[in-house]
Amino acid sequence: MTGDEYFPERASLPTPSSTKSFWHSEPSKVLLGHRTTPSLPLKADIVIIGSGISGASAALHLREELNNKDVNVVMLEAREACWGATGRNGGHCQPLIYDSTPEVGAFELRNYEAIRSLIATHNIPCEWKSIPGCHAFMSSSMFETAVKGVETLKKTDPELGKLVSVITKESTNPSLEDLRVPRAAGAILQVHAASLWPYKFVSWILESLIASSFLNLQTNTPVTNLQKMDKGWIIHTPRGMLSAPTVLLTTNAYTSHLLPAFSDLIVPVRGEMSALLPPKSVTPLSSTMHKPLECSYGFLGHGKQSTDQDDYLIQRPFTHDGKSGGQLMFGGARSYAENAGIGVSDDSAIDPPAAAYLRREINVLLELENEGKELQASWEWSGIMGYSRDGHPWVGQVSPELGVGGGEGLWLSGGFTGHGMPNAWLCGKAVAQLILGREMADVDVPEGYKLSKERIERVRTHKAVWLAESEA
Repeated sequence: MTGDEYFPERASLPTPSSTKSFWHSEPSKVLLGHRTTPSLPLKADIVIIGSGISGASAALHLREELNNKDVNVVMLEAREACWGATGRNGGHCQPLIYDSTPEVGAFELRNYEAIRSLIATHNIPCEWKSIPGCHAFMSSSMFETAVKGVETLKKTDPELGKLVSVITKESTNPSLEDLRVPRAAGAILQVHAASLWPYKFVSWILESLIASSFLNLQTNTPVTNLQKMDKGWIIHTPRGMLSAPTVLLTTNAYTSHLLPAFSDLIVPVRGEMSALLPPKSVTPLSSTMHKPLECSYGFLGHGKQSTDQDDYLIQRPFTHDGKSGGQLMFGGARSYAENAGIGVSDDSAIDPPAAAYLRREINVLLELENEGKELQASWEWSGIMGYSRDGHPWVGQVSPELGVGGGEGLWLSGGFTGHGMPNAWLCGKAVAQLILGREMADVDVPEGYKLSKERIERVRTHKAVWLAESEA
């Protein structure tokens, strides 16, 4: 049985009743239920479908590139704004420098720096904190493979290599104990990572675009079908239709609902997240020996995890009095979900075994001085990621010659494989520049991300997403 036969269905629309994400606990008063115009416009110059980080980036960079030109941009969102993967993720932005080609690693680092700079310039209130990134390997064989990746990077790109360190059981300053991962076989430490409140970051962008009258945002308006016409597209929704010569899909996991031929190229995968109440050892008031976490963490090779699955953790900041905040935002555990969540586009429920793993196993992965007691979750939710068949995002025009049911004027930025925060921002910028006429060779996007017929044909010789993970 091939992967295509196992998961032939296209993604559903986003479910109306999703699990409640912690990141939505303080929703934007501007964006909640927002419709810039009471009725759906009949026409637009550009329609963006999706309101996560990629769509927000595309809209912002369209405004910058157009430089106040009179262009009608409409953004359609099936649910509330930023209610999909960006509003449900792990709350960190961490370039993966050593486990990719130098081209991709450098791109992810530029993506990180672009977000950091934007937040600093505008003082965006989204809890951004620049911290190191620690990848703790519970499997010796996985750690050995990661060390080889670091060694290769230091040879092929010494400047990037300077940003990565190998921490073994013999290392000091820092040691595995210093990093709170004494049970790990080893760790890779990166200089650049960050924790943030992703929904608040995207909300600020969307609010500013609406306030400047550049963007017409229509929430709770799912797109049910795209109809190609001689000069553009008709976008069908339950509230009516609108036409536009240019349509951008920033739908990530849900892409195949509107582009069925992409069902084997971008596959929905459900992930599990939790907000855990912090034990005393990671609070600022318990003693001089105790302090909050100082890294953004990834944990690999624990329990049933394959090489393509990991757990991830950041700690939210505490309030000034230290009495609230500080939740451990812990996600992953896909190996405990049915079929590892692959092919699931419904985030209206959690996976109880995965949720239980997150509450329980954090004590094994991290030294919390908690006597192994299961942590209490104040929030538990799921989110749908878009897994790309070759692990890379898809950026470009879905032109007719690709043979996947697109057409002139249909563009795509998606398939971030659970790694969107250090990728999607610059992918959104790149696709905005392409829409406005820039050549692919002149935009900042890795070669492996570009949408082409050759890539589609090549990727379809790879193992399907479900099969690749099951054999990892």
